[in-house]
Amino acid sequence: MLEVHEAAGAFEQIETYLRDAGFFIGDTADDRRHADVYLGYGLSEPLRRSGASARPEPAALPLAACRILEGDEVDTEPYSFSVGDWERTWAADDYARAVSLARDAIAAGEVYQVNLVQHLSAPFEGEATSLSHALREYAPLHPRPLSGDGWTIVSATPELFLARRGRRIWTMPIKGTRPAGQAAALRHSTKDAAEHVMIVDLERNDLGRICEPGSVAWPSLMQARAMTGVEHLVSTVEGTAREGLTWADAMRAMFPGGSVTGAPKIAALDHINALEPVGRGASMGALGSVWPNGDFELALTIRTFAVVDERIHLWVGGGVVWDSDPVAEVEESWVKARPLLEAIARGAHTQVAA
Repeated sequence: MLEVHEAAGAFEQIETYLRDAGFFIGDTADDRRHADVYLGYGLSEPLRRSGASARPEPAALPLAACRILEGDEVDTEPYSFSVGDWERTWAADDYARAVSLARDAIAAGEVYQVNLVQHLSAPFEGEATSLSHALREYAPLHPRPLSGDGWTIVSATPELFLARRGRRIWTMPIKGTRPAGQAAALRHSTKDAAEHVMIVDLERNDLGRICEPGSVAWPSLMQARAMTGVEHLVSTVEGTAREGLTWADAMRAMFPGGSVTGAPKIAALDHINALEPVGRGASMGALGSVWPNGDFELALTIRTFAVVDERIHLWVGGGVVWDSDPVAEVEESWVKARPLLEAIARGAHTQVAA
């Protein structure tokens, strides 16, 4: 396995690792040989312009990792595990205050939307890969856990960051959230619609950098879908990849995903670093597979757990726009977290604090 600990040149390092291993020699995406790839949000550090130091990370994880698999080689048998009491890095009042500060920045014209995330952690004992069995009910895009030297990442994410099949390349951003069963209220929310359209526009712009001119389209816009115990608005934005586009080219243009940053992306990155108390670890990055013919499918690492040094970590949050209410934004993060914590509780002897 390749583990990357420096952000500069990370995408090229992964691509070189795969090429040197003779990986890109297949001609079909059905080849059982594939590579699992993890990209941490920390890879976005070179994009920030403020010069402020990065926030400390609560879990010792690589910035990226890649493992070549000859079929489904990873052991995902269920084993026992236990989780202790969950603790939050951000008190609710501090989280709400950060939302208010993000709204101040929006009012000042510095940014249009800022995604803010809170971090939760708890003691953990047992086999971390077994978390994937507890999360199967949510049909994650990439259910296979990824483990390295002392760490494991397990995701229940429903959100597609970026996929490629031949020349077609597309993303499916999620923005707008309600508890399960409230799809009608979500569809009629002007705040959620504004939040969503901003990110669709951002993704159209990012795809335009790597696609044939005039090929970027959005065949579905703001469809309400039930996912991971909640209701979300989802769109599809797609285009025709430029001739000769490499995996590293695509990652440089698109990473990190707009739905976990805000808009404009670079300005949002600086505000995120200024407002959040700790780094985002395994969250708000990407996790998925690359195939020998160059096709790939990477999910955004929302709803994603990391287990490091006998602690389990989870990050949850949402997009802040001018219409955001600070108390409601804090609650939205718990709307996303509760189904996941409850699923883990069903899979082990746990205590869930909300």
